[in-house]
Amino acid sequence: MQVDHWQFLQNYTPARIARGRAGHSFPTNELLKFQADHAQARDAVYSTLNIPALSESLQLTLDLPIIHLKSGIENRSQYLQRPDLGRTLSQESREVLQTMKAEESDVCFVVTDGLSAEAINQNIGSVLENIIAKLNKINWKIASICLVEQGRVAVADEIGYLLKSKIVVVFIGERPGLTSPNSMGAYITFNPQVGITDESRNCVSNIRPEGMNPETASDKIIYLLNEMKVKKISGVHLKDEANDSKYLN
Repeated sequence: MQVDHWQFLQNYTPARIARGRAGHSFPTNELLKFQADHAQARDAVYSTLNIPALSESLQLTLDLPIIHLKSGIENRSQYLQRPDLGRTLSQESREVLQTMKAEESDVCFVVTDGLSAEAINQNIGSVLENIIAKLNKINWKIASICLVEQGRVAVADEIGYLLKSKIVVVFIGERPGLTSPNSMGAYITFNPQVGITDESRNCVSNIRPEGMNPETASDKIIYLLNEMKVKKISGVHLKDEANDSKYLN
């Protein structure tokens, strides 16, 4: 195998650079690693939420009601082919929320699988626990936690609207990369309602042990929540100045 003179760059990034070569090809060992990572990413797309374990652990640690909902998707193949149906609740789930007669709240947290349910299974517990503990200290009114199967980001807008929440946060499994099959994202929207588009949201991405760690992600989300509550805006209108914020102290 011929040595790659850029190999030192592997100390700074997991990206596939400076992997050496054998003739005009990858070395066999690097090719096998690539195939393994590709398989892991594909598996992440077809992973499923561990609803019983998530419901039990979240209810125990957060002391909040847990609501199990579904999008308009029937199976995983349909989820990948019909993004529009993943953005809306099923009729049955919509009726569940409509009959709750929810009281107004400051924030609603939605948890959904997205393109990597395993990212949620691994990361959601510590992040939500940290955020809700801090919000409780400043007397935020928090709606029930909603677990949604086969959801896209926009499904949270309908949920937040039906639960009469001023702000909605949706945690979702992000599209898996070859080095990040377990990456979770958080999308935050002020005044949620059906039909909102992505410029109205703020995003905190790459939440995982090897990326943005749970504590840092929690602080960033708390900052954005406080800014939204005070300024009553989100998305492109809300400038992120978290490094100077008192909310990170």
